[in-house]
Amino acid sequence: MTVTDTQLAMAGEALAEVLERKGLTVATAESCTGGWVAKVLTDRAGSSAYLMAGLVTYSNDAKRSVLGVPDETLEQHGAVSEPVVRHMVRGAIQVANVDVAVAISGIAGPGGGTEQKPVGTVWFAWGAAAGGAEARVQCFEGDRDQVRRQAVLYVLEGVTGFLEGL
Repeated sequence: MTVTDTQLAMAGEALAEVLERKGLTVATAESCTGGWVAKVLTDRAGSSAYLMAGLVTYSNDAKRSVLGVPDETLEQHGAVSEPVVRHMVRGAIQVANVDVAVAISGIAGPGGGTEQKPVGTVWFAWGAAAGGAEARVQCFEGDRDQVRRQAVLYVLEGVTGFLEGL
């Protein structure tokens, strides 16, 4: 699937509208997307009303030191896993003091994949400080750019749907 800049902008706009309507603040905790979700949100003027922080925690050390992901979780499950993205969400909520956070950790390629976690595997989580969280995994196809684009679109649409249900 080819994801365009227009699709990303539209998804970012939809999330921004929900955040503004509900008066919520958000932070991102990104690994393989390198801050792209925060970039899409900040492309919109006035985004400082709802986006409080964009945290790029690419390395395991950053996941530990910035977001508080436990060593044992990283060692037992690996950075690309449900437990890690759930910890990333909780850490981002605490660090940025926000209502909502999203987390992404994946293998964008071209290398780094394994039989259990092939290139294109991306774990997502989003959750609210007041309670409730979701985690999902997807395996995207395409080159590094397209895996990352698909991941950004997926998380923007996913958290928008989650917030509509709050």
